[in-house]
This record gives sequence, C-alpha cells and structure tokens, in this order.
Amino acid sequence: MTPDPGDLDRVVRAALEEDLRYGPDVTTAAVIPPGTKSAADVVARQPGTLAGLPVAAAVLDAACPAATFTPQARDGDRVAAGDAVARVEGPLAEILTAERTLLNFLTHLSGIATATRAWADAIDGTGAFVRDTRKTIPGLRALQKYAVRCGGGVNHRMGLGDAALIKDNHIAAAGGITAAFRAVLAAAPGMVIEVECDTLDQVGEALAAGAALILLDNMSLDQMRSAVAMAPAYPAAKLEASGGLRLENAREVASTGVHYLSVGALTHSSPALDLALDVGLRTAGRPAAGHAAGRRDRRTHVVPGAVGAHPLGRRLEDRRVHDAGSAAGVGRSAEAARSAQPS
Repeated sequence: MTPDPGDLDRVVRAALEEDLRYGPDVTTAAVIPPGTKSAADVVARQPGTLAGLPVAAAVLDAACPAATFTPQARDGDRVAAGDAVARVEGPLAEILTAERTLLNFLTHLSGIATATRAWADAIDGTGAFVRDTRKTIPGLRALQKYAVRCGGGVNHRMGLGDAALIKDNHIAAAGGITAAFRAVLAAAPGMVIEVECDTLDQVGEALAAGAALILLDNMSLDQMRSAVAMAPAYPAAKLEASGGLRLENAREVASTGVHYLSVGALTHSSPALDLALDVGLRTAGRPAAGHAAGRRDRRTHVVPGAVGAHPLGRRLEDRRVHDAGSAAGVGRSAEAARSAQPS
C-alpha cells in the first residue's frame, strides 16, 4: 500500500523548491540560535484517518538529514484529537524550515483518507467498494490515490493508458457503444474496457458487447436495480454507480447491488485533516543505532534557485553540482524514501 518512491522524490523536490526559491527561511534564521536542538510531535487536532507518513519522512530526509522521524502510528490508522502520530528530533531551524511542507502533505492526504473512510464505513457489509476517479490535483495523483487506499477505498485507473473508459463523447464520435467498444478492443486487445451508460438500453448494449465494467451515470436507484438485474447473464461484468452520489445515501446506492461507488470528491474536494507540529525546546537524545543506520544512505534532494546561506540551502546547492545529470542519484533517493515507509 506504500506510495511509489519516485513520486515521493518528485513531489518533495517541487514542494521544497516552492518554499526556498526566493531564498532561505529568513524568520527562522533570525529567531532560532544556531545549534538549537529540539524534539517535536506531529499531533492530530481532530479525529480522522492517517495518510502520508512516508511523504513526511521524505520531506525530513530532504530538508533535515540530521533529524530523525519516528512514526507513532501507521497510515490507515484512525486517530483521535490529541494523538501524536510522529516524533521529529534534530536541529530546530531545519525542522521549522520543513514544517509547512511536511504538514501540507500530511494534512491533505489524511483528509482524503478520512473522507474515504467515511464512505467505506457507510457501505460496509454491502459488498460494494468506494472508488476514486482521475479528478485529482495535477502532479499529486499517485499520492492522492494512495491516500484513498489508506482510507479503505480502491483505485480506478491511474491514467489514460492502463484501462479504457468509453464516455459519451467517444460514443458519439464512434456512432454508438458497440462501434466504440470494438474500436478500443481492436486497438488494445486485452485491455479492461469500461463503458459509461446513461440509459438502461445503453447498459444492455454495453453488456452484449462484452464490457467488463459498466458505469451507471446519474441513474436513479430504480434504474440501478434494473441494471443490476440485467447483469447476471454476463457474470464477468461489474457495475459502478457514478454521479450525484452523497454520503447520506451511499448505503442505499450500495444496496442496489452495484460493485463500486465512484466518488470524485474524494480527491478534489476532501477537507484537510487538522494536524500540527508541536515543538519543545529541549535537546534531543541520540537516535537508536538501528534507526540511524536505516537512514544513513539518504541523498539530499536538489532544489534549484538561490538558496542562500541557510544550512539546508548550502546542502541543496552542493547537491545540485553533485547530482547534475545523475540518474543514479534519483535511484538512491527512491531507496531512501522506501526505507522511511512504515511496513
């Protein structure tokens, strides 16, 4: 269930670049004395479902190699207000420089997981699953879909090439469902093909054509039940409800017999889960030997642009020279992110 290390590397680079492209953290540099050490807890301010700890660890790997990041929970865990979900120990200035980036990822992904868990709980026991869509924030799709899995949902296609979805515009262009289905089947034999249907007649045509998945678009509960009644003659086919779904009627929709409930709002509209970094100004103890060894092979991520004299900025500037044109560097970073993920 863990996110892809390559995605961690890419999004962490981009996020840190946003914060440091205009120079170092001037507030922290002015306020925090050099050499100050601290321990800090990432604490939930409200109940929810956790997602994004590996991403938070990757941010610390990039921004503060001297720090240790110790999860106190696992992605997918339900947390209560006041629960500490992770502990960070190390140089305070660098921890504060990374704080907002770390929390941006963790609160956003945990918000998606929390919303997904509410849907999964609502339809528990019906045999149906809540599923996401491609309505994702550009650049964050893999991580957002990871958060859906943390919340108990399942993923729809990741992109345009891993499954086919014949929608209304495709049907209109091809001259009908059967023609569109045959065209996709000829172009991509073996590809899973889903067909979007607005009417029961279209459902019948898509089933007869051999569609593996039927998307029931904005159908009433009675129409969904009728579509489900048509499906037993095609045992390989699965039905997905989509359009106008609400959490308050999720169980009623699932009870029609559909296999999936498609909810685009999971990734495009879920509110962030409130988590914060609570810092205590005390000298952190040395990490356990095994924990430190597990983090030894990290590579500081490259953040282009003027990064000034802040210790993090100097490391990023040094790594830009070291990593220029180095594909191997990215591979090492992926391994480092993988080691930071909870099992």
